[in-house]
Amino acid sequence: MEVIIKDHAIFEAERRGISTKFIVFAISNQQQKLHSKKGHVIVQNIYYDKTEKKEMLLRVIGFETSEKFEVITVYKTSRISKYWVKGV
Repeated sequence: MEVIIKDHAIFEAERRGISTKFIVFAISNQQQKLHSKKGHVIVQNIYYDKTEKKEMLLRVIGFETSEKFEVITVYKTSRISKYWVKGV
C-alpha cells in the first residue's frame, strides 16, 4: 500500500518528533484501526518512547483506499486509555 503524507502531517510530525519512517511502519503494522464520524481512518500503535521514557500511543489520521493511505495528521499521546478501544 502506498503511503502519502500530506504537508500538514509532515509539519506536525517534525514538530512532534515523529519520523516519517515510523508513520509508514505504524500504518503497515497497525495494532488498532478505527473509523471516525468524519470518515477518517485512525491507525493506533502503542510503543515505548525513549525520549519520554514511557509508553505512548501514536495516532495516524487519514483517508484509506485499497491502493493508498493518505495521512492528514499525526500525533503521540501518553493518554492511551482515553483513545484505545478495548475489544476492537
